[in-house]
Amino acid sequence: MTAPLAVAGIEPADVASQEQLTDGFYNTLYLLEMVDGARQVLKVEPSRGEPRLNYEIALLAAEEMFLRVAESGGVPVPHVVRGGEGYLLMEEVPGVNWHRLGGSLDAAEHERLRAELGRIVADLHRLTGKRFGYAQRGLATTWREAFLGMVDALIADAARFGVELPELRKRFAGVADVLDDVATPVLVHFDLWAGNILIDEPRGTRHISALVDGERSFWGDPLADMASLALFGDIEQDEAFLSGYRQAGGVLLFDDSARKRIALYQAYLYAIMLVEAAPRKRPAAPQTAEALERALAVLG
Repeated sequence: MTAPLAVAGIEPADVASQEQLTDGFYNTLYLLEMVDGARQVLKVEPSRGEPRLNYEIALLAAEEMFLRVAESGGVPVPHVVRGGEGYLLMEEVPGVNWHRLGGSLDAAEHERLRAELGRIVADLHRLTGKRFGYAQRGLATTWREAFLGMVDALIADAARFGVELPELRKRFAGVADVLDDVATPVLVHFDLWAGNILIDEPRGTRHISALVDGERSFWGDPLADMASLALFGDIEQDEAFLSGYRQAGGVLLFDDSARKRIALYQAYLYAIMLVEAAPRKRPAAPQTAEALERALAVLG
């Protein structure tokens, strides 16, 4: 553990206990209890020689940006202690990720939490930038330019790692005009599946304590978050989430443009999941390829 502590400039004498966490798929996480009683989470990137996708370069810098901007807008996220090259140190947030709760939530509680999540995501989408794309990879003046550039980088990653994908570029280009409907870059998490949402129960009632792991974040279309919020599903069927989102001022109109854009973002996310499985040497979820084909079918 000395080496990760050194990366973050932490003196071993300041740490009372340490535990490696198992939640991370890419970065390595450690829970630190400091001698002064503070509890912090240290996130460390893989070594530079480890294979990674194009957008994963300087990934923790992207997460630090996400956390600082989100916190400034009142979104519940871990507070950044400090970040630097290859590491991110945050305060621990109490809670258990929603995925681990499994079937312990009854239907009413599930609906209440989905509505709360909708309100939180609406708050997130009020945070705007000046340009589009991954902050750590260079920004573009239009969402069409940024998104198609993101797709091109992923297609190059697939070729580099020998992953066969369906034809993406031509099919995406065929409906790219809908991307021009996005005029304002908003802060997008892009990985809001249940495993990245913490649930706490401080006084007998469960509530969302934080959105975590904003590594995939970018400035773009708020509809992009609908891909992971309904992973392998259809956000239009999540009435509780949509109600909370709209109550908090979020605007969602499911017209032809919106449905095509959501399908684009679903296809991009599922393609990432397929390609990243190669360098990480673990299989993608079995339904990923089929979900990618469903998304592409919406594009025509």
